[in-house]
Amino acid sequence: MTSTLRSTPTETNLPSLKKERIAIIDILRGFAVMVIMLLHNIEHFNFYFFPDKASQANWLNQLDQHLWDGMFFLFAGKTYSIFALLFGFTFYLMNHKQQQLGKDFGPRYLWRLLLLSGFACFNALFFPGEVLMLYAVTGISLYFVRNKSAKFILFTALVFLMQPVEWLLYLRSAFDSDFSLPAKLYAQYWQPVMDALHTDSFWTTISSNITNGQKFSMLWAIENGRFTQTIGLFMLGLYFGKSSLFKHSPSNIARWKRIFMGVAICCIPLYFAKNHFQQAELLAIKRTLGIVFDMWFKFSFTLIWVSIFMLLAENTTFKRITKPLTAYGRMSLTNYITQSIFGGVVYFGYGLYLAKYCGTSLSLLIGIAMLIVQITFCNWWLKHHRQGPFEQLWHRWTWIK
Repeated sequence: MTSTLRSTPTETNLPSLKKERIAIIDILRGFAVMVIMLLHNIEHFNFYFFPDKASQANWLNQLDQHLWDGMFFLFAGKTYSIFALLFGFTFYLMNHKQQQLGKDFGPRYLWRLLLLSGFACFNALFFPGEVLMLYAVTGISLYFVRNKSAKFILFTALVFLMQPVEWLLYLRSAFDSDFSLPAKLYAQYWQPVMDALHTDSFWTTISSNITNGQKFSMLWAIENGRFTQTIGLFMLGLYFGKSSLFKHSPSNIARWKRIFMGVAICCIPLYFAKNHFQQAELLAIKRTLGIVFDMWFKFSFTLIWVSIFMLLAENTTFKRITKPLTAYGRMSLTNYITQSIFGGVVYFGYGLYLAKYCGTSLSLLIGIAMLIVQITFCNWWLKHHRQGPFEQLWHRWTWIK
């Protein structure tokens, strides 16, 4: 017992614990939040209300369709996954530091998740489809594996990424002719949310967003594979941290090359498989195998993006191009919440109500303008502060005594 106490590290004898940011992580996080914001713009922040195509020129309708298809193919469900992966990695950094100090980060982490749920409720006032509450709930899974081995965490991550619930539903429906899939509960909240977004009452809208919007968002995630996928991504990010996979080294470059080749090969057949099952005549297949292969395709594409960034991390041209994303990634929580506020003002009925005038092309331009404003603000803010406004609040309240 005495030797254990003597070997316990302290703040003064642990220079290695000095906080050092990994630049590529900030860039990856910035990239993820940037694309999420652009996707939200073309979706009108879950307000699926668009101008009549008959009121637009044919070339603009075609451009809108190409941009929509391209953005969703390249980024939808992939950049969200990057953000989730990095959430697990950030947990590793915080947990590992506390372990080196001889402390258990678990209870403090649960408090941190409770704070995140508060940010989620605030964000949900403006955006009926926000993801922070999902993170606050699924993030509890990391508490239970925080002291487990890397192999155990990897195995657990793969189990969740396999989409076990959908497989069980598929097998049950395949072998039991009397079994019918449960009804999609999220659907009953969808139309009330859309109706509220059309109104010019701010209070009606935020009341609907925080109630029906949160129910719709969480149930959609549970019933479409994203709930279990998020847990798997969190744990995979934790595994990457334990395996030091985000550190730049020749051995890691070789590992990322192998990952890139593997997922690039898998991605193509997964794409055709998910299309096949999603177009199946049997509803039981659409809602089970369709979801499974869609999640697998998006996951493989996620690793393609991450691999590309990791392999180019030390490239001079790449550093120069992605430099604006560094500050943007450091203030990801602030940027995520402020884009929700911005989206409501621009597209919803209580604001400018531009949803009925802006197709995909114009909405994307609005998103790019918002991105420029946010990046400019981030660079200015970080010249005077160590963290973004919401990041600072979250940090201070996390470590409150």
